[in-house]
Amino acid sequence: MRRIRIRTRGPGAPVALVVPAVLAIAFLLLPLIGILARTSWGELGTHLTSPGVVEALRLSLLVSFWALGLSLLLGVPLAWLLARVRFPGKTLVRSLVLLPMVLPPTVGGVALLLGFGRRGLLGPWLEDTFGITLPFHTSGAVVAATFVAMPFLVISLEGTLAGLRPAYEETAASLGASPVRVFLTVTLPMVAPGLVAGAALTWARALGEFGATITFAGNLPGTTQTLPLQVYLLLQDSPEAATSVSLLLLAIAMAVLIALRGRWTGGTADRAPGRGHEPEPDDAEGPTADPAGGAAPDAGAGPVRAPASAERWRLHADVTGFNRLTLDADPGTTIAVVGPNGAGKTTLLRALLGLTPRAHAELRLGDLDVTSLPPHRRGVAWVPQNGALFPHLSALANTAYGLRAHGVRRAEARRSAQEWLDRLGVGHLAHRRPHQVSGGQAQRVALARALAARPRLLLLDEPLAALDQTTRARVRHTLRGHLDGFGGVCLIVTHDPVEAVSLADRVLVLDGGRTLQDAPPTEVTRHPRSPWVARMLGRNAWTGTFGPDGLRLADGGRLAVAEPSSDGERVLAIIAPEAVSVHRERPGGSPRNVWRGTVREITALGSRLRVLITSDEAPDLIAEITPDAAAELGLAEGVSVWTSVKATEVTLVPL
Repeated sequence: MRRIRIRTRGPGAPVALVVPAVLAIAFLLLPLIGILARTSWGELGTHLTSPGVVEALRLSLLVSFWALGLSLLLGVPLAWLLARVRFPGKTLVRSLVLLPMVLPPTVGGVALLLGFGRRGLLGPWLEDTFGITLPFHTSGAVVAATFVAMPFLVISLEGTLAGLRPAYEETAASLGASPVRVFLTVTLPMVAPGLVAGAALTWARALGEFGATITFAGNLPGTTQTLPLQVYLLLQDSPEAATSVSLLLLAIAMAVLIALRGRWTGGTADRAPGRGHEPEPDDAEGPTADPAGGAAPDAGAGPVRAPASAERWRLHADVTGFNRLTLDADPGTTIAVVGPNGAGKTTLLRALLGLTPRAHAELRLGDLDVTSLPPHRRGVAWVPQNGALFPHLSALANTAYGLRAHGVRRAEARRSAQEWLDRLGVGHLAHRRPHQVSGGQAQRVALARALAARPRLLLLDEPLAALDQTTRARVRHTLRGHLDGFGGVCLIVTHDPVEAVSLADRVLVLDGGRTLQDAPPTEVTRHPRSPWVARMLGRNAWTGTFGPDGLRLADGGRLAVAEPSSDGERVLAIIAPEAVSVHRERPGGSPRNVWRGTVREITALGSRLRVLITSDEAPDLIAEITPDAAAELGLAEGVSVWTSVKATEVTLVPL
């Protein structure tokens, strides 16, 4: 006898759980086997083609499709409201949606009678005003089927909408698309699988509705007698025919589940939208072959400077809430926004877009006060950290989206979009979907999309983070060329000091939502007022307070400095890594700052090595030495060393 093995994840399944589970499967399967076993297969065709069954089937299809149409008309907006809008009583509304799914169908029919019947709350008004009588009419069967079936659509679609990242819709709004356009061109296409699944279940449920229909609409042949009601009558006079019709309904239900391709049965079709597939081999970053056989356009070759904009948009913003700061910038200014995680960088961008309740921006662009305008009318384009490319559109259609939202004709929008894709070196990918390109290529398409929209204010949230070093340099060159001719202001959130220095005219340092420093890159590089910025620039940065015995460090220890200061003054002590000397024995001579420590980490930085040294006498210290020096000293993780820093090598920045 062949042994049947049940595969489980982890340890084998205990018998105490397997046996009840098998019994449950048998309990669900046995009635279906009963239908198959009792069906008169020889008379199946006769039963299903009888006039009564054909008429009931016609009526069932009519009622179920009308119910599906009403469910789509009313249920889709309701699902969007539940998934996207916060309002008082939301929990109650969701409970009302779920109620028909748990309510006995006959009770639902009684409720419909009391609401829409001739003596109900709304029935007399409908009859007197419009001459509409729902009970004992086909329209009543449609209402009953809609009442019990629409929740399947609402719940399915709400779950899909809740799983859809709002960044897609927010990005579409920042490109100039109105809420209705965003819903029709972005939201609905992206939730199409959930919508189709919910619609299929809604139709199947409406097709099989019995209790509410017979209670509210009655059982009138040709008017309200749907197929389930026909089965109920046939059971009394012709059980064999009732079994045949039941088999038909069973086959329809199974066909619906199979058509969903596992979306509700745990198959592979239930994948997150936009996840897509792995990039193809030729999608790797770096130079890529053009499908036509030539080399891909080089984003850094040839003229990349965008024509200067005739319009000039000065920026003035007063931001309150979590972020509390004032921004003023002339047209053509690029501001790099830096700071540690949680400093309020992304919140600042979202406040300027009008997309967050955490902060509010009184925003003026040129002579226009756009504070009260919705995001799609502000002329503020945004590239979020993940790019948020619309997965159902090609790279070309993504890039042209903002232009189309502003009313540009299709041909002109696509031509301009292709030009921007070519500038950023991804023109050969114009007809690929986001899941067919690499992460770096997708980020360049997202950047092209924002630039093509011709915004008054450009917001870039780490736009080059997904690019490799070579591609980043080329795209940085292209972006710099566009920003030189840009008539508005650009804010770039970045953690890359090279981007901050090479792209920005000013560096805005945030911490806790407030401005720590707002100065040209050279000033921030020489005199950073934030420990985080100093470390981002590769410096050692220690905070401390002057006292009678010198500079007391916040993390413990003392530091001798050459610059005089007054007692109680808080400063940031900055030490360049190359100013730190590393020794195997205690050094002598002039250094006044000497500590004993242990090598914890050695990393390569170009042609030099960065050595992290921890000590009980001072905060962690980073030294930068040559590989030859490291080999001569015999440095390795865990080795005890001495470090020294001359007092004259310490730069102090008042806090």
